[in-house]
Amino acid sequence: MKDFIITDGQSEKVVLVGLITPQQNECKVTEYLDELAFLAETAGIEPVRRFCQKLDKPDSITFVGSGKLQEIKEYVVENDIGIVVFDDELSPKQLRNIEKELQVRILDRTHLILDIFARRAQTAHAKTQVELAQYKYMLPRLTRLWTHLERQRGGVGMRGPGETQLEIDRRIILDKIAKLKKELIEIDQQKSSQRKNRGKMVRVALVGYTNVGKSTLMNLLSKSEVFAEDKLFATLDTTVRKVIIENLPFLLSDTVGFIRKLPTELVESFKSTLDEVREADLLVHIVDISHVSFEEQIEVVGRTLSEIGCAEKPVVMVFNKIDLFKFIPKEADDLTPRIKENITLGELKETWMSKMPGNCIFISAKEQTNVNTLKSILYEQVKIIHIQRFPYNDFLYELYEN
Repeated sequence: MKDFIITDGQSEKVVLVGLITPQQNECKVTEYLDELAFLAETAGIEPVRRFCQKLDKPDSITFVGSGKLQEIKEYVVENDIGIVVFDDELSPKQLRNIEKELQVRILDRTHLILDIFARRAQTAHAKTQVELAQYKYMLPRLTRLWTHLERQRGGVGMRGPGETQLEIDRRIILDKIAKLKKELIEIDQQKSSQRKNRGKMVRVALVGYTNVGKSTLMNLLSKSEVFAEDKLFATLDTTVRKVIIENLPFLLSDTVGFIRKLPTELVESFKSTLDEVREADLLVHIVDISHVSFEEQIEVVGRTLSEIGCAEKPVVMVFNKIDLFKFIPKEADDLTPRIKENITLGELKETWMSKMPGNCIFISAKEQTNVNTLKSILYEQVKIIHIQRFPYNDFLYELYEN
């Protein structure tokens, strides 16, 4: 299946829309729209304007209300906007009404993330997972006559009396979903066999929010050339490398990054990819310490790990990108409360992070700062697991260290 967003090679102008509610204030919505803008740029479209609406809850018909939708329409018409992206997932009813009013392509956050995944997928495994997620997303949103699907299906005997085009499209997509699920089962069985063939080596998985530097750190630790880029979801396929630290070998895997409001279709489709996390003996949680909301990102990753049954695994917290950490000192006469930007890295280390001795480190993968210390921590953690698994090797470590 092709990407959802189709452009002619030029960056198309796009408008972003967010909703301020009692659950998310204006500051939080601004941050979410910053991330949505980054998602848009990653997808190859150019954000040029943002609209925010304050409501107690999303309007069931137009999401933002008829007045705000009219304001958006006027801007779209005057500035030749081709796409409007909403930060939350739209219901089929909302999508239909908004598209009818604005007469341009309407995307929601889920749609945009699915498009990025479709563009990033390289292997047959990742492409199959993304295609399955796309069809699951598409199924309840069938509102047009998709004759191209009918042509793919074949004609004789396929259309019953009184059957509408919409029913045909729905049945075709259900068939495709079933076919893709079958293909994924076969691929998953192959992946499972590959994992079994790796033996009983200790497995370490890099996890974290998207774009925190997992692939860069993977390259440093494994001395490999895993694709790394300053964009969201640069890595979709799990990469596994054998790493040796002080003669102690283990397997290190780089996994797909998490993100807030991650589409349920993707979580379901990428279960096999997340199996690398499930079967890991140790998780290395990478955090972008320079991000203003890194603590919320930690919570997002924590919730996702809980959802896939990995909350109890041992974790090493790695706070990356200390080279980008920004400290803005307050003026002497500024009596307003301090914000995160007014706190030094040293002060930050004395907060809840100070209660994680031995399992918490601050690094810069880009500048290779404290990477050797991280290797020492990994060595100690992997050694503990290795000795538990192979207790007869314990005396060998004592001989080696003495």
